[in-house]
Amino acid sequence: MAQKFGGKYSPDGPAGDNPAKPRNAYNGANRTRIGGRVNLLFIAPLPLIYAAFTTGPTGLALNLIALGLLLLAAWMTREGLRAEEAYEARKVARRPGVPRKILGSVLTGLGLAVAGVAAGASLLEPIIYAITGAVLHSFAFGLDPMKSKGMEGIDTFQTDRVARAVDAAEQHLQAMTDAMKRVNDRQVKTRVEQFQMTARDLFRTVEEDPRDLTAARKYLSVYLKGARDATVKFVDIFGRNGDTKARTDYLTLLDDLEQNFAARTEKLLLDDRSDLEVEIEVLRDRLEREGLKSAGQNE
Repeated sequence: MAQKFGGKYSPDGPAGDNPAKPRNAYNGANRTRIGGRVNLLFIAPLPLIYAAFTTGPTGLALNLIALGLLLLAAWMTREGLRAEEAYEARKVARRPGVPRKILGSVLTGLGLAVAGVAAGASLLEPIIYAITGAVLHSFAFGLDPMKSKGMEGIDTFQTDRVARAVDAAEQHLQAMTDAMKRVNDRQVKTRVEQFQMTARDLFRTVEEDPRDLTAARKYLSVYLKGARDATVKFVDIFGRNGDTKARTDYLTLLDDLEQNFAARTEKLLLDDRSDLEVEIEVLRDRLEREGLKSAGQNE
């Protein structure tokens, strides 16, 4: 008889058994745009390989150059989409340093132009290919973000420090994800994803107010590095003999880490609110000294 899957750490497990509040691993996630269209860019120029080896030396060289340009354009486009998704995922972000999608459009146009020359087209036709290819590529994939967001009135030095700290923290989370690929345990993978979501809540809080970096630096570096190392060791032990005690200890560690990260995030938010209240009180006092009244006092 079929039995519904469940357990202590299952999303459908008994209430109160799991100390951490269950969270969907895809909460707030958007569908990636790195898919079929980008993959097609890698496939479309492959016929140039056949054309290269069925023509003379000049045709061979031109077709291979065109192939290289189009494959490079596809790679730049994919990296540009990844950079744009990372930009959109953050509330405070600098524009990408290299406009990869724009470069992808330019390289696509150049590749099509060289392919046209290799096919024996006249001088005008390759130019038409280049312009048309670059324009269509731009319409299909868009342009790169052209300006930073959420950085008005923020010290750029502080935001750079936060960006470096968050990037390093994301590398620790990615290392945890990579290590968990060797574990065939859905419950453990779900708990790791839930912890990562809680950690990223802290990242976003620090990005919104770079002054919080000092209070959160230990969480972004020492604690996450420890979580990464513990994950790797757990995977090694659990993968060898399925040690249930190691599994229980690791899940307990994730519970403790998640609770501490959530508490730190909450404290930072409360501190920010307190700072705002202090600023409001200072401004009201100044208005009173200058003979003005606030809106609340006028009432």
